[in-house]
Amino acid sequence: MSASSFLRRLIGGRGGMDGALQHLFGLCNALLAVSGEYASTTLAREALEAYAGLDEPGRAKFFDVLARDYSPSPEAVGQSASAYQADPSPDNLARLQDSVDSPRQELFRRLNMAPGGTAALVEMRKKLNANPQWRVIDSDLMHLLRSWFNRGFLRLERIDWRTPAIILEKLIEYEAVHAIQGWRDLRRRLEADRRCFAFFHPQLPDEPIIFIEVALTRSMSAHIQPLLDIGSPVTPSNVDCAMFYSITNCQEGLRGISFGNLLIKQVAEELKREFPHLRRFATLSPIPGFRRWLEQKRSERPKELASLVKLEQPDWHLGEGSDALQRTLLRLCAYYLLHTKQEGGENAEPLDPVARFHLGNGAALERLNWMGDISPSGMSRSAGLMVNYVYWLNELERNHERYFREHAIAASPAVEKLARECVLASASEKGAAA
Repeated sequence: MSASSFLRRLIGGRGGMDGALQHLFGLCNALLAVSGEYASTTLAREALEAYAGLDEPGRAKFFDVLARDYSPSPEAVGQSASAYQADPSPDNLARLQDSVDSPRQELFRRLNMAPGGTAALVEMRKKLNANPQWRVIDSDLMHLLRSWFNRGFLRLERIDWRTPAIILEKLIEYEAVHAIQGWRDLRRRLEADRRCFAFFHPQLPDEPIIFIEVALTRSMSAHIQPLLDIGSPVTPSNVDCAMFYSITNCQEGLRGISFGNLLIKQVAEELKREFPHLRRFATLSPIPGFRRWLEQKRSERPKELASLVKLEQPDWHLGEGSDALQRTLLRLCAYYLLHTKQEGGENAEPLDPVARFHLGNGAALERLNWMGDISPSGMSRSAGLMVNYVYWLNELERNHERYFREHAIAASPAVEKLARECVLASASEKGAAA
């Protein structure tokens, strides 16, 4: 479909379209029609300015039209597919590929030519969660952003107290795991026994894409509060462990594009070069879905889990019976991490999202930590438990392959033993790792 016919169809078929939208679609279709680089850049800038000027209802109408009228032509795709099926030549393949490439994608490519175009498109994608009919737009943007934000375009930078304030402010704003309580807290997280690294993209120079916070310690940490204590002493010498205690994706418009696995592995390599004596790279991770899963299981198996009634009391982890409750919860948590799957049966991935992330990266589930996070959120999300995943650098690739090929979880014997002892374990699960 030509650019001019696009415009006639859009305006002629949408009598209720106001002047701002008509102007925007006029710019979009002119952008699709021109070939000169200077004219394309100018039109792209004007189109993005027109989009930025829309109110929320106007943007919703814009997305509605993009989803409906800027898709590939079914007739053209069908004809090209039939031609390729009859004669799978390189020319017919190229024509088929051209026919399935939506006008939407080409529009986004050209909008990206404007100064700040990449940032504008990342921001645009943030709005696309609101309506399932806009998934086709989200899919096209996702396809392009995966290419534009691949590892070859990202640069790893260490963030310290000398980093420009505009970026330090972004860390405070974006931190999603353990909130940063102002500048003093941030400065402690950037001291000599701490490290912070982030990925940046050339088109978003002052916007971290994802960042990770690391504590350099003398053993594997079991509790998060000492690591977050702004009054804790700085211990940069004799460290033997790097604890990854927070990782934050900063750009909602890049959701679904994985950066964390690349970041952790590259940071581990950077730290190994700086501190050759480091013996262990581990996480101190939350278990965000554990308490919710517990409540579900209590309703399904009330007899076996009757002792969990104490969780309804505010001081449930203190006093008489707390040791027995600790043993029960540790076993249930081990079972949850090792055996509870997403929908899809035995071959599905773990239900816990943090477990999926680290195990998929090739880490091993090493240890559960009682009262690892006693903050209100830690108690409400995971009954205070935290988990250490260990990144053994020489085993990452093997663990990664086994996880995705065999659905095998690398776990320490201690965690496997806890899972076997869980009251919910079946006979086969009790004997699987015996």
